[in-house]
Order: sequence, then C-alpha cells, then structure tokens
Amino acid sequence: MTITIKKVTTKKELKKFIRFNYELYKDNPYSVPDLLDDMLNTFSPEKNAAFEFCEADYFLAFRGDEIVGRVAAIINHRANETWNKKEVRFGWIDFIDEEEVSEALLRTVEEWGRARGMEAMVGPLGFTDMDAEGMLVEGFDQLSTMSTIYNYSYYPQHLEGLGFEKEADWVEYKLTVPDKLPEKFVRISELILQKYKLKIKKLKRSEIKKYNYGQKIFDLINEAYAPLYGYSKMTQGQIDQYIKMYLPLIDLRMVSLVENEEGELVAVGISMPSLSEALQKAKGKMLPFGWYHLLKALFVKRPKILDLLLVGVKPEYQSKGVNALLFYDLVPIYQKMGFQYGESNPELELNKKVQAQWSAFDSVQHKRRRAYKKVFKK
Repeated sequence: MTITIKKVTTKKELKKFIRFNYELYKDNPYSVPDLLDDMLNTFSPEKNAAFEFCEADYFLAFRGDEIVGRVAAIINHRANETWNKKEVRFGWIDFIDEEEVSEALLRTVEEWGRARGMEAMVGPLGFTDMDAEGMLVEGFDQLSTMSTIYNYSYYPQHLEGLGFEKEADWVEYKLTVPDKLPEKFVRISELILQKYKLKIKKLKRSEIKKYNYGQKIFDLINEAYAPLYGYSKMTQGQIDQYIKMYLPLIDLRMVSLVENEEGELVAVGISMPSLSEALQKAKGKMLPFGWYHLLKALFVKRPKILDLLLVGVKPEYQSKGVNALLFYDLVPIYQKMGFQYGESNPELELNKKVQAQWSAFDSVQHKRRRAYKKVFKK
C-alpha cells in the first residue's frame, strides 16, 4: 500500500503527530518522552514566541489508516538572514524502518521549502537552538535527556541513503562528579578570580525579578552563542517566555553566576537534576500522576545524574579559564546533593574551547548527534 502524506490542520491531528513518537518508542529503555502540553505549546503560533520569525507546517505519513511517520517543516527567517542562507529545516522527524516512508516525508519538506524559495534542507533542527537538534548517530544504548533527541540507529542510514550529508556534529559527555576538586583546579580558579577581579554570585529567588537576572542571563546566552552553528538571536518575546517557563523550576543552588568588578554578568552555568527517568514514568503526561514523578525528581528523591543545561561565557572572557569558576562553585554543591554523574548538553564537535573544560574531570564522550544537509537540485 502506498504512503500518503497529510498536513496537520486540527488540534486532534496535532496530538496524533506528537503521540506518534510516544508509540514508536514506548518499549525503548533509552528514549525520553516530551510532555504533551509542552509540545502543544511548542507547535502553537499563539504560545511559541519563535513564530515571530519562523513559519512551519507539520505532516503525517499514512499507510492506509495507520500513521507510519511524521515531520515538521520549518523556516527560521532570522537564522537564514543571520547566516545568509535559504534553508528549510526538518524537525521532529520519526518514521518506521521503511525507506518509502522516510523518502516521502523528506520529499514533502523539500517541496514545501522549494515553494517558499529555499535552496537546501537541513536537520533535524527545531525552531531555534533552544529546541532539541541533531540526529543521534552514536550512543544508541545511552539514556537520553529531556533536552535532546533519541532515535533508532536506522534513522541516519535512511538519510545517508537518500543523499543527505553531514553538516555539523555535536558531542556529549558523561562526567563523574569527583569526591574532591583537584588542588590544581582550585588553585587556578582562585587565581582567575583575583586576576580578573571576578566574584561568584549565588542567586536568591527574590533577586531574579528585582535585579532582572533572568534578562541578564539570556542576554549573555545570546552574546555567547552568537557564533555557533545556525544560532538565531533570541527575541525579547522568547526571553520572556523562557524566564517564565524555566526559572521557577530551577534549584538556585545549581545555578552559578560570575560577575566582574562592575557587577556585570560574565558567565553563567545552569544545571538541574536529570528528569529522564521521571519523564519515562510520566509517559508524556502531567496527569494523573506525571507531576508526582517530576516533582519527586526535582525536590524529594533526586536521581544520581544531573543535566548541565546551559554554560555561557561572555566572548571577551572566553579562553581565560572563567568557565572553570562555574564548576569551582558547583562541584561541591553537587557533592552535597548526592549527585554522582553529570550529562553535558550537546557541544559542537569543533568547539574545542567548551570541550577543554572537561579535561579536569573523569569524563567520556558517549553520544554524538548530527545535522544533515541536502542541497536541492536545480
């Protein structure tokens, strides 16, 4: 039976689009499901501030009445203007292990992009860097995280068979929380504090709004991430959305800020307990008991693993060892809170400055993910 592609046009169909991933991975021990409500907000032009500069459509692949694949077609106009490109993104792509399905989905994205003047297709990418990006190509036997994509090993085989080529790779590390910080690491951190007249700031809940720290953090992220692959600067609408969405959930002990002599924010590190197992237990739903598993992991019985969500250093302070100050502050806190391991966020393969910060720790690169590209034939 042939594959037919249908554009999502109703909320009922959008829920089917989201749930296809849950069904495809329901028996997989490494996949971490997204929360349905979060995904509904992500795909909604009324709820997601990225639609200020993005356009998108969502497609389902059917064999008869059975859903066998899904994909989002996205144009981030801000990123295209920033990098002088005409690219359509494919994101949230899932499919059964049949090339007829993957080919139909990607052909649909190409046709959608061509109709809007695009010249190439890249992905998997979301609306922005704040969404999960990159197809897993190594580490299929490793537990995923709430901020990354898990996919079966046949996915990259399909893309490469369809003529897609590597555009960029990200690597991820599993870090062991040391029993004690190495003396050399402590000594260097204290020298850096003195040399550049810096201070470590521990944030209080009452200070976030009073001193506008949420805005300061995301302004710094915008500045630090600007040169990175495909990055599009967050708008004020996005920043307001992320402040409201994420900061209330963060345990401020697991946030480290570094300020200079003038009180200017120059580095930030944000981490939190891993929610991977809690999200698996929640099965993508807050109700009836999903909320219990999430709150338990955050505030009651923390897992042994933490996620390093964001690390950002102001450009003029990069390569000066300032990022070491974040872990000089945070590692003793991780020890007290009982964490044994940390999961780094995906880091661009070529970003050696970021990867160098793990040299002081017992670490292993255990995952790799890839953005693929295909230039359209004229």
